[in-house]
Amino acid sequence: MKNTHLFSIKEVKPLPKDTRTRWQIFTAAPHRMMFFGGFLQLLLTLLWWNGELVGRYLNIWPPMQTVIFSTWIHAFLMLYTVFIFFIFGFLMTTYPRWMRGQEVPARLYIPAFLLLFSGIPVIYLGLFLNQWIFATGILLLLGGWNVGFYALLHVYYHTPLVTDKRYETLLNFAMGAGEIGVFTYLFGILTSSETLILYSLHIGLWLFLMPILIGVCHRMIPYFSSTIIPGYRMVQPNWSLPLLSVCVVGHTIVTTQALDAWRFLFDIPLMLLVFHHSYHWGLRQSFKSRILAMLHIAFLWLGIALLLYNIQSLWLLVTGESILGRAPLHALTLGFITSLVVAMVSRVTLGHSGQLLIADRLTWYCFWGVSVMAIMRCLAELPPLDFLLGIHFNVWAVWVGLLTLLPWVIRYFPIILKPRVDGKPG
Repeated sequence: MKNTHLFSIKEVKPLPKDTRTRWQIFTAAPHRMMFFGGFLQLLLTLLWWNGELVGRYLNIWPPMQTVIFSTWIHAFLMLYTVFIFFIFGFLMTTYPRWMRGQEVPARLYIPAFLLLFSGIPVIYLGLFLNQWIFATGILLLLGGWNVGFYALLHVYYHTPLVTDKRYETLLNFAMGAGEIGVFTYLFGILTSSETLILYSLHIGLWLFLMPILIGVCHRMIPYFSSTIIPGYRMVQPNWSLPLLSVCVVGHTIVTTQALDAWRFLFDIPLMLLVFHHSYHWGLRQSFKSRILAMLHIAFLWLGIALLLYNIQSLWLLVTGESILGRAPLHALTLGFITSLVVAMVSRVTLGHSGQLLIADRLTWYCFWGVSVMAIMRCLAELPPLDFLLGIHFNVWAVWVGLLTLLPWVIRYFPIILKPRVDGKPG
């Protein structure tokens, strides 16, 4: 008589040994290479800026001598050389999925990365030597940008069966605006034009980063929320993206024309849109999952930043005086943009390495550390709180940023260099 068992135990076969070289693993997917560049450049930018601020405020060493004003360099590095790696890593992964198209081939994303990444050391070298070396680094960056953008457009134009490409169309325009912004900055450097440099920085923030990040939030936050929150209702109104486009273009125009008092005409509708979406997307319910809550909290920072912009604009209109300084700007760039990058990159890295989509305590604390950094940088604009214990809040903010983002990079950097834990390709 045969033995019978009420339960059968499924044999778990060990995964076959991965025989690929480290280079083959590193180049197996675009997000691996691009996130590698983004992680390194994020830390390098913070380290350089920390060195600048320590020299400026603490007099430990002389302020760094650079080819142009250091604040313009800091803004350029953050806007155009850090987030572009993360953006390409994300979009090269999602474009084929969103539009059911072919994967971006290695023959395109590898040279795109190599050109982008090779431009970084040349840019840093040029900062301290001369503007022509600096310009050469920017040209290398633009070369990589062109190859990467071409790869995205190739996917976009070769998916005829998909008719709804509103998100991708918005993102393509923003990527093009980013290239124009870099060219404008390059010409500003070579011609010593302060106006062109300032135009470039406005373009980089409002016509490049803002449309991309808000568009990605509009596309992905409701989708991710629907997989976690029971009985979730998707809210993605068709009027959101056109209103977004009008507001960011309008904000850019009035800012470049020095009409800051009238920015509220575009920032109030955009702020109301953000708070409307934040509420209906389920901010409160999102805390069921840390990895989801991080996205919602980052998006809420956008509404807070726009609120500060509107207070500043209306106060200027009524009194003729400017208040809050750069607090709205840093609530936007640190509170919203940097927080969103930490949230999204953590999710993509975990998901595309075959790991569970769970934010551990370190990730959660590092994410909140970015908010602390943003708050401290905003406080640096308030004269009564300008210094704490004899140290400028700018310096405190950068130190918090390093203590926050260094552990985050250490946590996720090794993942992109290793094979997927589930044995799948990519």
